[in-house]
Amino acid sequence: MAKKIAPAANLKQILRRCSSLGRRQQQQGAVPRGHFPVYVGESRCRYVVPIACLEHPDFLLLLRKAEEEFGFEHDAAITLPCHEADLEALLAALSA
Repeated sequence: MAKKIAPAANLKQILRRCSSLGRRQQQQGAVPRGHFPVYVGESRCRYVVPIACLEHPDFLLLLRKAEEEFGFEHDAAITLPCHEADLEALLAALSA
């Protein structure tokens, strides 16, 4: 069971984790400044997501589900528990 964190503290933890992930994964593929990688779907397809998405309630809901299902106590990028099409639709709505 993943450790529960207060919402404000949780967001700060996610931001710190995302910024350090970008530095650690430059060898695996460049992550532009202001973005972070996530894995989605059964095939674990990699997406590079703008940090601005962390302010959107639907994206925060996905992060909470990811914390419940996988936890954040690992060294890999965040895995989101949704289908690729769902994330693509959310990202398209956020960029519009």
